[in-house]
Amino acid sequence: MNELSVPERKPIGWDQVRALVLDALPSPHSKRVYGKALEEFVNWAREQGIDAFTKAAVQRFRVSLEEKHLAPSSINVRLTAVRKLAAEAADNGLLDPQLAAGIGRVKGAPQHGSRLGRWLTVEEASLLLRDREDRSLKWLRDRAILCLLIGAGLRREELAGLRVDQIQQREGRWVIVDLIGKRQRIRTVPIPSWAKEALDRWLEAAEIAQDRLFRAMDKAGRVAGEALSSQAVYLIVIGRARQFGLSLAPHDARRTFAKLAHKGHVPIEQIQLSLGHESIMTTEKYLGVRQDLSDAPCDHLGLDLH
Repeated sequence: MNELSVPERKPIGWDQVRALVLDALPSPHSKRVYGKALEEFVNWAREQGIDAFTKAAVQRFRVSLEEKHLAPSSINVRLTAVRKLAAEAADNGLLDPQLAAGIGRVKGAPQHGSRLGRWLTVEEASLLLRDREDRSLKWLRDRAILCLLIGAGLRREELAGLRVDQIQQREGRWVIVDLIGKRQRIRTVPIPSWAKEALDRWLEAAEIAQDRLFRAMDKAGRVAGEALSSQAVYLIVIGRARQFGLSLAPHDARRTFAKLAHKGHVPIEQIQLSLGHESIMTTEKYLGVRQDLSDAPCDHLGLDLH
């Protein structure tokens, strides 16, 4: 089966609607995640002999995901992609709006509580960012990347898209201007002096004066001239962290920025602005401020076990 159909309507061309969904997504990372999720849904439908794109079909798909014991977040990512598929199909006259609305009402897997996430301590972050005798182009680039991720709390997609002309001075300090984040929100992000110094070293050594800040490199350690992808940023971060015995992904670096700033008594509203969160409640959840691990309830039980 190469197409999904709906009752009494023309069959939906899978490639056509999938393209509509992916074209509507601004982030390369989202395109990749949604593309994989939609491919999984259509392959499942083919295996099950399902040729009608309906609420009942999507509910069966959710049950099949739950039977695989996938995490609620993994299930919900897939269902979000399928809902987006229905909405785009309806918007383009390929699916009855009532059917699309029904698919949109398919409930996701319930999530209880919130994940604590991972972040570095001050000592771990200092170890990772400390300057080294290594003066290779690759190390200078990778260190500048890590300094901006941890020093400014950027998302990897945001960092990959940075241009030289976005690094400017405002009110006597260096900032990233016109940074476009999620949902096309634009913000200005201050950067610490040590991150600017690391960035300057990389740009001078790589002889980069315009366009993208970070570039791909060939096996010989030379600048390839191509813009760095967000996936490349991911691989750089986890690879460099492993060299120091640390476990770190780009979003953990962003969380490290937030956690260390909060421990340094930075007002949460200022952290929210740097991170680009729409709601301060998102920042509070992100930081886990309601759970104090440094002074936890278990530290005050008063038990004497000696």
